[in-house]
Amino acid sequence: MEQTTAPAVAEPATGAPAPNSLRPNALGTGGIVFMVISAAAPLTVMAGVAPIAILIGGIGAPVVYVVAGLILGVFAVAFMAMTKHVKALGGFYTYITQSLGKAVGLGSSLVALVAYNAMEIGLYGLLGAQGHDMLLTQFGIDVPWWVIAAIGVFAIFFVAYRGVDVGAKVLGVLLGLETVILLAFAVVVLVQGGAEGITFGSFTPEALFNPGLFAILGAGFAAFLGFESTALYREEARDPNRTIPRATYISVAFLAGFYGFIMWAIVISLGETNAVAAAAENPAGLVFAQAGHYLGAWAEFAMYLLILTSVYASQLAFHNAINRYTFSLARDGVLPAALRRTHPKSGSPYVSGIVQTVLAVVVVAFFAIGGLDPYMQLLLWVNSAGVLGILLLQVLTCVAVAVFFLKNPGIARKWYVVPAAVVSGLAQVGVLYILCTSLDMLTAGGPVVNFFVLAITPVTFTVGFVLAVVWKRTRPQVYAAIGGASEF
Repeated sequence: MEQTTAPAVAEPATGAPAPNSLRPNALGTGGIVFMVISAAAPLTVMAGVAPIAILIGGIGAPVVYVVAGLILGVFAVAFMAMTKHVKALGGFYTYITQSLGKAVGLGSSLVALVAYNAMEIGLYGLLGAQGHDMLLTQFGIDVPWWVIAAIGVFAIFFVAYRGVDVGAKVLGVLLGLETVILLAFAVVVLVQGGAEGITFGSFTPEALFNPGLFAILGAGFAAFLGFESTALYREEARDPNRTIPRATYISVAFLAGFYGFIMWAIVISLGETNAVAAAAENPAGLVFAQAGHYLGAWAEFAMYLLILTSVYASQLAFHNAINRYTFSLARDGVLPAALRRTHPKSGSPYVSGIVQTVLAVVVVAFFAIGGLDPYMQLLLWVNSAGVLGILLLQVLTCVAVAVFFLKNPGIARKWYVVPAAVVSGLAQVGVLYILCTSLDMLTAGGPVVNFFVLAITPVTFTVGFVLAVVWKRTRPQVYAAIGGASEF
């Protein structure tokens, strides 16, 4: 029988974490909240995605973020109810495995790994595009986007290599700065009355039933894609049974309210009659131009700087989440044992980080060599695949939560947990359907590109499912370890 246990490693110096475990008790609620919110950092969403959301969805775009937050808030109730009964590291992967079986679990774990990588790597297009525009417009320097993206790749690896504590501190500072400037912008817009006065057309039935609004539902859910990170940091949290749910609820509530409010302020700054036309005319620089108009030239420059740090913060959070997924799969024997190695001092899963960094370099190089657009193609094409994957995982998690509690009626739970799982699951199935049938409105990639974007998630899931079925017979030790150890 094949040996799947990791080789013995010498013990680290006193006080350092074991080489195959993550540092325990490193994060409280605040640290995890920073990680989750920064996975979809405010300026990344507002400056990077808001213009596209307005262009496609019209002035009703602010509602999309509120709707997504409400659905995910209901999902959080179900998700968190199961959290304390599943102790293994791995997020959605371990929840799905616990309830729906190892084959479905392995399929979902590979979907998560691919989806999170797609979300992080796609953002290098935004980082490169905005960095190029800032240097060109502010300093007259024309630096290729891929050079800026490459610098970002290695900067993210360096901070993650130093360990999650360093990452949390960096994210906290960046999150605070971008939140302040966005709030300042919104307040000044409202005080000055915007372009056409304070209006509420974004919330009228005409705006809410705009067909384009449904097509950008994915953008709303994408803004919350750090959601799972709360569970991924369970082993590094102080008092996880209290910290993890608290961090999740705080993050969802903050993001839903903040995104909806800032998006509405952007619409008011443009004027309802002019918002869509303005987004079409200058999608990449729309938010920067409005900040300059209402706050002064300093704000436009500051926002250009902060969009870069915002994307960086978002990617750092995704990088850490991917590392922990890879660590979990390696610990279970699904991936090579080397990927479970952690740094003897910082406790970070540095080997996983190296592999992820190499993958990012390869994808960025492909788009650069092919002369493809970093914003309209690298960002939108690659990120769309990631959004579809994460939504599928959340649907499967809803099913897993319902099945788990129905199979274990002796476990105490609130009466509304299973209904919450059913309602949020059905809502997200609807969102998935809408995204798949209107994908070209987001990617503008044509049938071939859209086919590949749509195919990535089901193909990845099928590969994992089939591998688990085969391994049940050929590698029983690995099969038995899928999903990790759990207690309930």
